[in-house]
Amino acid sequence: MIRSILTSLALAAAAPLALAQDSKPIEWVVGYAAGGGSDSVARATAETMGKILARPIVINNKPGAATNIAADYAARSKDYGNILLTADFATLAANPFLFSKLSYNAEQDLTPVGMLARFPLVLVVGPQVPAKNFKEFVAWAKAQPGGINYASAGAGSPHHLAAELLREKTGVAMTHVAYRGAAPAMQDILGGQVPFMMVDTASGNQFVLAGKVKAIGVASSKRIATLPDVPTLAEQGLSDFEAYAWQGLSVPSGTPQETVAKLNKALVEALNSKPVKERFLGLGVEGLPGTPTDMAKYVKDERERWGRLIKANNIRVD
Repeated sequence: MIRSILTSLALAAAAPLALAQDSKPIEWVVGYAAGGGSDSVARATAETMGKILARPIVINNKPGAATNIAADYAARSKDYGNILLTADFATLAANPFLFSKLSYNAEQDLTPVGMLARFPLVLVVGPQVPAKNFKEFVAWAKAQPGGINYASAGAGSPHHLAAELLREKTGVAMTHVAYRGAAPAMQDILGGQVPFMMVDTASGNQFVLAGKVKAIGVASSKRIATLPDVPTLAEQGLSDFEAYAWQGLSVPSGTPQETVAKLNKALVEALNSKPVKERFLGLGVEGLPGTPTDMAKYVKDERERWGRLIKANNIRVD
């Protein structure tokens, strides 16, 4: 009898704690500034995911250090089930090769939940650049004394490495100017402080469509629906050049597998929902619903591909 009463009391005491845990907001960490492509994808997905999970999801932007600040913050968290990380190209594929030492291990400290999205990169130029196509752009760039600057969403970002690949293939002298996200980089393209960048469609489409910047070419295998009049770089003679920005959703290793499975189910449902699909279409983004295993394979392939480029060109960030 006494044991039964004690058990009942214990369950009653635990109930408010469980309820508080279920109602606690989930923190979604993004390693880029608000307003950029990664931020837009996270916010669009989080809104629907939160409804599915019946828990609010709050975006926490922690830009800087090629997403390492955000990744370290999330990887060190023990608040399992209450913290998510946008783990992207830089975090998972590039940084292990770009930095001599990281405070986290991308393979050991982070567990995949599932891919979020992929979108092509577009070569865009500011209003002061006279080029209208890729041939004219290369000719103009080579004519500039001392070469040209290019902006990126951060050191080690796909924007950065795609431009480095462009430099390698064209022989144009280029100097990298890193920003804390695609949004501030685009502001300086618009203002004429930097002449060009490889921008993701989520961050750049609105400015292209408004005529504020010129899209020279798309770095994908085919034209994209949101910019159907912009030819691919391959169409314009640049062979073997394809680059995407992409994000996946990760959690700190140590998160229970049942929690990962629950998050993956909500993520896939959100990515397949009408609101998210419509938002992604407007951003020029391709949703990539799948399993944690699918994400692990995608990341492995990307890490091998870009790791070879980084090592071959001795590209370092630190």
